Amino acid sequence: MKTGKIIVLLVIAALVAGFFLLDLNQYFSLEAIKAQQATLNAQVSANPWLAGGIFFGIYVLVTALSLPGAALMTLLGGALFGIGWGLLIVSFASTMGATLAMLISRFLLRDWVQARFGSKLKSIDRGIEREGAFYLFALRLVPAFPFFVINLAMGLTRIKVGTYWVVSQIGMLPGTLVYVNAGRQLGELESLGGILSVDLIGAFVLLGLFPLVARKIVDFVKARRVYKGWNKPKHFDRNLVVIGAGSGGLVSAYIAAAVKANVSLIEKHAMGGDCLNTGCVPSKALIRSAKLAAEVNRAHALGYNEASASVNFARVMDRIQRVIRDIEPHDSVERYTDLGVEVHQGAATILSPWEVEVNGQTLTTRNIIIAAGARPFMPPIPGLDQANAYNSDTIWGLRDQPKRLLILGGGPIGCELSQAFQRLGSQVIQVERGDRLLSKEDPDAAELVMKTLREEGVDLRLQHNAERFEKIDGQDQLIARNLQTDEEVAIAFDAVLVAVGRKANTEGYGIEKLELVKRDNGTLDTDEFLATRYPNIYAVGDVTGPYQFTHVSAHQAWYAAVNALFGTFKRFKVDYRVIPRVTFTDPEVATVGLTEADAKEQDVQYEITRYGIDDLDRAIADQAAEGYVKVLTVPGKDTILGVTIVGAHAGELLAEYVLAMKYKLGLNKILGTIHSYPTMAEANKFAAGEWKRAHAPEKLLQWVAKFHRWRLGS
Repeated sequence: MKTGKIIVLLVIAALVAGFFLLDLNQYFSLEAIKAQQATLNAQVSANPWLAGGIFFGIYVLVTALSLPGAALMTLLGGALFGIGWGLLIVSFASTMGATLAMLISRFLLRDWVQARFGSKLKSIDRGIEREGAFYLFALRLVPAFPFFVINLAMGLTRIKVGTYWVVSQIGMLPGTLVYVNAGRQLGELESLGGILSVDLIGAFVLLGLFPLVARKIVDFVKARRVYKGWNKPKHFDRNLVVIGAGSGGLVSAYIAAAVKANVSLIEKHAMGGDCLNTGCVPSKALIRSAKLAAEVNRAHALGYNEASASVNFARVMDRIQRVIRDIEPHDSVERYTDLGVEVHQGAATILSPWEVEVNGQTLTTRNIIIAAGARPFMPPIPGLDQANAYNSDTIWGLRDQPKRLLILGGGPIGCELSQAFQRLGSQVIQVERGDRLLSKEDPDAAELVMKTLREEGVDLRLQHNAERFEKIDGQDQLIARNLQTDEEVAIAFDAVLVAVGRKANTEGYGIEKLELVKRDNGTLDTDEFLATRYPNIYAVGDVTGPYQFTHVSAHQAWYAAVNALFGTFKRFKVDYRVIPRVTFTDPEVATVGLTEADAKEQDVQYEITRYGIDDLDRAIADQAAEGYVKVLTVPGKDTILGVTIVGAHAGELLAEYVLAMKYKLGLNKILGTIHSYPTMAEANKFAAGEWKRAHAPEKLLQWVAKFHRWRLGS
């Protein structure tokens, strides 16, 4: 630390220490001030300029050092100097002190914070650079945010000092006025009967209502700013227009229709979106067919001398389309029309914050929900466009089974399809840049999946980077670099499936015209209410993230629809506290809450309870005695922080923990719940039992043992 910083730090430490060691905080209480009020009033009357200067200096010092008492001094300013001079003195003193506190924080802490959290600060700095003045103004308007915290936090950003001064001066003025006025009324309090004076009651009513009023002011200013230049229709045809008929769009429209809103739903492709047509449904149908092939291969373990089955790949793929057709009515135009939703099949174009065009017709609406989804990301690898390449959208058109299927990517989609195609008879070569599959899961969970894939014949190429595709002697080949040896490796294949992630659909329907903000990962930026920069335009699902799961899209849709339709009265922040996810490999990997890796990264203290499914009666009977239940809890308590389950039906088993975490039920409640025997769900109860055993009250049990011996007469 440089000498200048050391000197400043020592001076501040000495002043703060002196404040508490000399017990100066005793003078910053309402009782102390009331006791000295007559004396203080006399001194102000005798020499108002000197008294005002001393008060100003003390206020600046208290605020700059973030000492307790600024709010009380604001009240005192009103009591001593009245609403006019009190407001003037306090307003400028508070702004000067706040700016000094910000500069102190910047001088002492910014470099250290930048060195440790630089990557996280970049996005904050960009936000401050883009709309820092507005956000600071919003924070200043709402006294619920402690001003000293704002001062210290803003010092870590790159906001300009001049901007900080001006915005703080203006933003704190309304709150200062309310507090000074309240102080003026307190100064006039002469008896207990004065408590019921109209002026004093009015002052406290203002204090109570100010945060709500301030929020309305912020919303009004923000709306005026963002809607500037747009012509708002005088009348609207609809309450809500939803763009996209995937999970998020369908649920949004369903909720709107259920509460009797006039809602239109627009879809340019197939109703049901990716999940029904190219994602969840077809992949699970494929996995089911592949599972039978795996069961046949393990028939000897179930007591059969021999068993065989011949895979008809084309029929397997045809069955997938039949499954889609069977589920289609759930998401059909007819069903949603019957529910009261006006469905348009065509491409939507947003013309303004209140207008959407489809099939040549302009729809006027009070609110818009964007549920445009995402698409598979095709990386710019040289030669990929010349290869026999598929992705998770196009793979379902296959009818000729590839003998050698190359899969790029080690995430959930890559792993699920890798295992399924291997079981159906393709030789799968799975290439992953990282040192393991399923990077978002704990290493032990990923290891069990990798072990099974290798046993079933998948050729795993970890730490291999795909560099280019070539056709050598008429044969498609991937040229990859082995990151361990730095050598090039040629991998021959007949077809390649690219599963390296998905890209949000944020082009082609008018959001460029509205200048909607995108995050670094390409998703639409939304606030905690799922609103974009326009308060009446919301986004849900894969187009905004942060989780690309069908069930999260549906979860977000409730918040977006309710906020859009009833946000004038009450808005709800979307709740991401309990988000389950499942990778449908065999064994399945199911997670909710924190993984062990998450807890370490976030520096969350935890305990681990682990139960091996290989000990479970039903798992043994089903020839599925593999995997575990791992529960993270608060140290010494049964409060669940997160759960990872690896094994057969892990996704089903996880539901009990999702419910427990949602409603704050601990492991003791799970242990006290009857679970049918013999079921896989007993694994949850036994995991809770393991926790209970580890936290048994040993001292008490020793006394209980003595009691039982005494009852025996020994």
